[in-house]
Amino acid sequence: MTDLQSAFLKTAVERGFVHQCTDQQALDTALKESQPKTCYIGFDCTADSLHVGSLLPIMLLRWFQKSGHKPIVLMGGGTTKVGDPSGKDDARQLLDEKTIAANKASIQSVFEKFLVFGDGPTDAIMVDNSEWLDSLDYIPFLRDYGRYFSVNRMLSFESVKLRLDREQPLSFLEFNYMILQAYDFVELSRRFSCILQMGGSDQWGNIVNGVELGRRADSVQLFGLTSPLITTASGAKMGKTAAGAVWLNADKQTPYDYWQFWRNTADADVGRFLRLFTDLPLADTRRLEILQDNEINEAKKILATEATALCHGRAAAEAAANTAAETFEQRQSAKGLPEINVSPNELVKGIPAFSLLVRAHLAGSNGDARRLIRGGGARINDKKISNENVLISTEDINSSGVLKVSAGKKRHVLIRFE
Repeated sequence: MTDLQSAFLKTAVERGFVHQCTDQQALDTALKESQPKTCYIGFDCTADSLHVGSLLPIMLLRWFQKSGHKPIVLMGGGTTKVGDPSGKDDARQLLDEKTIAANKASIQSVFEKFLVFGDGPTDAIMVDNSEWLDSLDYIPFLRDYGRYFSVNRMLSFESVKLRLDREQPLSFLEFNYMILQAYDFVELSRRFSCILQMGGSDQWGNIVNGVELGRRADSVQLFGLTSPLITTASGAKMGKTAAGAVWLNADKQTPYDYWQFWRNTADADVGRFLRLFTDLPLADTRRLEILQDNEINEAKKILATEATALCHGRAAAEAAANTAAETFEQRQSAKGLPEINVSPNELVKGIPAFSLLVRAHLAGSNGDARRLIRGGGARINDKKISNENVLISTEDINSSGVLKVSAGKKRHVLIRFE
C-alpha cells in the first residue's frame, strides 16, 4: 500500500477503521487538498436509541471532522420505511411514520456528543432522506435511474446472496433499498458536494452502487469506505450482553452501566478498543495495551472512562468510575449505582427473583434471568440467589430501605420502593 498523506485516511488506517475502500489512493489525494471535503453515513430510525454497534461509524465521522473535513449525519426517515436487508435473515418490521419520527427525535441528541454542528465549513450537518425520497414519482424514478442498475450485479452482493442462499425470503420492497441508498449518495453529492460515503462492511454493496450511480448519472467521482465488523476476542458480536443491546441513550443505559460495559472488556480487546472508541493518542494506546496481569485492569478503567466521557460527558464518566471504585475497591454501598423504583404494593405478594432481574435491566428476558440464577451469577443484597422462583418481599429490604440486585460481580442496581 502506498504511504497515505491525508490526515483522515492515515488516522483511519492506523487506528483500524478501514476494511475496504473503492479507490484509496484517489481518495487520499482528494482529502489532501486544502478545501474541506464532505462525507456522510446513514442511520435508519429503527429504534429509539442507537447502540454500541453504531459507535464505530460515529467515531469515523468524528475523526473525519477532526481531520478538517465536513461530516453529514443522514437520518433515514425515508429508507426506514423500506428496511435495509443487509446483515438480516428476515425482513425488518415496518414502522409507521409516527414511530419513525419519534425514533429520529430520540436518536439525534447522541450525535451532538461526538460532533460539532453548525454553519461553518467543517461543522457537521444533519439531513433526513425523506426530504427527497418521499416526493419521488415511481415511474419517472425507474425511467431515470433504474436503467443504471444490473439485477445480475445486485444479486451478487453479499447481503442479497446470504438471504437467498439460506432460502430466506427477500421482498421486492427490501430489494429496492440498495437503489434508494445509491440515490441518497447522488442527491447528497448534488446538494452538498459530498464525495464519500462510509459505513459498516455489510454496506459495501449498497455503497458501491452509489459510487457507480454517481459516475453513470452525473459523471462525478465518488468514493466508498467501509469499516470492519467488530467482534470480541471470543468471537461474539460487539455490544451484546446478557441484558441485551448496549444503548447510547442515557435513558436506556445509565452512564454507570455503560462504563461497566467497557470495564468488562476482555484483556485481548483492550488495545483495539482504545484505538477505535477513544481519542487517546496511539502512543498511549500502545503503552496501555501491553500491560499485564492486574495492571491491565487500569487500562480497562481508562478505556471505560474515555469511552463514557465521549458518550455521556466527562463528569458522568468520572462519577461512574468513582462509584465503581467505592463499590468494588472500597467495599462501600455506593450512592451512584443505577436505581429503579417499584411500588411497595408489589412486595405484599412478592416478586419472583427472575422477574426482579428483568425489571432491573440486568437480564434481557425471563429466560436470561433464569439462566443467570441457575449459573450462580445473581445476588440480592450480596447473597446468592439459589432459587429462580423465590419471592422477594419486604423481609428482603436492607436497613437503607432498598434492595441491591446484582448480576455477576460488576453489575448492580438499587431498587427503591416508592
